[in-house]
Amino acid sequence: MHLESIRLHPDQYPTQDAYPFNLPLFRDTGDVHFRTPITFFIGENGSGKSTLLEAISRKCRIHIWGESKCRRARYNPHEKTLHQYLTLQWKNGKVPGSFFGSQIFSQFAELLETWSIGDPGVLDYFGGESLVTQSHGQSLMSFFQNRFGIKGLYLLDEPETALSPKTQLIFLKMLGEISKEEHAQFVIATHSPILLALPNADIYSFNDSSLKKIQYEETDYFRVYKEFMLNREKFLS
Repeated sequence: MHLESIRLHPDQYPTQDAYPFNLPLFRDTGDVHFRTPITFFIGENGSGKSTLLEAISRKCRIHIWGESKCRRARYNPHEKTLHQYLTLQWKNGKVPGSFFGSQIFSQFAELLETWSIGDPGVLDYFGGESLVTQSHGQSLMSFFQNRFGIKGLYLLDEPETALSPKTQLIFLKMLGEISKEEHAQFVIATHSPILLALPNADIYSFNDSSLKKIQYEETDYFRVYKEFMLNREKFLS
């Protein structure tokens, strides 16, 4: 364990009328504790789980590759400022970290390919093979298998996106094995009922007015998938 807890400071928010500060969850949640090597964030789209994950990354000064710089018709100056109202509690001092986002991984892979033109050895840190010549799912697994051997805090936003169910099971086993080595800590935003099945992991739900720790069988993902598998005709009629 590296990061023990985070604290949100709603009393310091600059506004309550703009995202993300208009979400009740960010106003009613105080401390979030991390007691296991792997913690999952779950919730519906727009619930704030990815936003909090990115805020933790910025507060830790972990670079987020490929953040969009495009102009918008409606600009929200508060969208990426939640980290300014967080405090972190480390167990034995700050550690390095890495942020993974499924939407920006391809940009990182392309940049790595450019680096390898001048220094082919850089690919050795990611399995020795170009990430852009592999399928999306294969390149993700190459990245995960080689990156997670380094001590640090790993923030993953929907890592399952390009992984087949079988590959998710391989990834699940990998996470379980790495967590036992105690050099890496993971905070993962996910929609995958397969990854959420990891034993001894904490699951925080973003679907209520404040962050709530729940059990695997209580998650919507478990209940919906179970009901679908047992009675799929109901959903298809």
